[in-house]
Amino acid sequence: MHIYEIADSGQKQQIAREILEALQDWFENPEAREKYIKESGNQPFFAAEEDGRTAGFLCLKETGRSTVELAVMGVRKEYHRRGIGKELFLKAKAYAVTAGYAFMQVKTVQMGFYEDYDRTNRFYQSLGFQELEVIPVIWGEENPCQIYVLSLSRASAKTGAESGKAFLQETILNRRSYRGAYRPDKVPREDLKAIMEAGLAAPSGCNKQTTSLIAVDDEALLAKIKAAIDPPVAQTAPAMICVLTRRINAYRDRCFATQDYAAAIENMLLMITAMGYQSCWYEGHITDTDRIGDKIADILNVPGEFELVCILPVGVAETLPGQPRKRPFEERAGFNGFMPSGQGRVRE
Repeated sequence: MHIYEIADSGQKQQIAREILEALQDWFENPEAREKYIKESGNQPFFAAEEDGRTAGFLCLKETGRSTVELAVMGVRKEYHRRGIGKELFLKAKAYAVTAGYAFMQVKTVQMGFYEDYDRTNRFYQSLGFQELEVIPVIWGEENPCQIYVLSLSRASAKTGAESGKAFLQETILNRRSYRGAYRPDKVPREDLKAIMEAGLAAPSGCNKQTTSLIAVDDEALLAKIKAAIDPPVAQTAPAMICVLTRRINAYRDRCFATQDYAAAIENMLLMITAMGYQSCWYEGHITDTDRIGDKIADILNVPGEFELVCILPVGVAETLPGQPRKRPFEERAGFNGFMPSGQGRVRE
């Protein structure tokens, strides 16, 4: 994938037209679409190329001395879930920081009205945008305008590998175990698939691929699973991913199934966070002596050679997850030898 800035006005409008007309589920209003195309010719414009084809673009628009707006972004449907939107944003963000802007804003339809726009909201949230306000009068009450804002810092002007590092680091450090209530918003199948693909991309010992996954989004089936969990957890989650493992020796009598599914779970938790959802790693509660995992496996018709070891609820959180206390870096990590004394203390 190649992300680059385009200077030629005609080329900008040609790319904008080609992609926006292919995305009429989001840009169905012809007048608004033509306005985006016309204005794109005079705006900072970034394009993404993959497989020798233009896959997406992003335009910026100055809205004040200190503020730039992510005016319009489009990525062809067949290229969704490949990270193109994120890379376009990182390129545009680096441009905005270098140009001296302090804030970036973006407008979209408020969460809870349309499934397609709900995915867009979660995407912007995953990039660090925060809700500023909702103004219904801009597009009408049936399309309330949600305004997001992002603080820019000159120190964050990173491009290429540095931008990817910053995004990954932010995702890792912001991941939390969420045990609260979830909003009723459905999780689209394509999002669940992307999360499971991330899990299956994890390493496995000798490539034995001992981990399998089942996503559950059927309400009746979810209700049966939740009824089997006692004490109850994740009762309001609109979707759930069940993690299965089976023992396959890698060599001699060595089996790395536990390491395999642990790696898969962490990959999925990071993808869940990056996509604007929340989750929690429920394993001990599922594999305890009452064998809740076996009950869930029976509900899902899981063959006997597999063990259901974990559930990951997936959904949009009702509240922000808490910040756990962590020991200082120096007490848990070091260089060229064991860390100094002081292990076991949690700094208040």
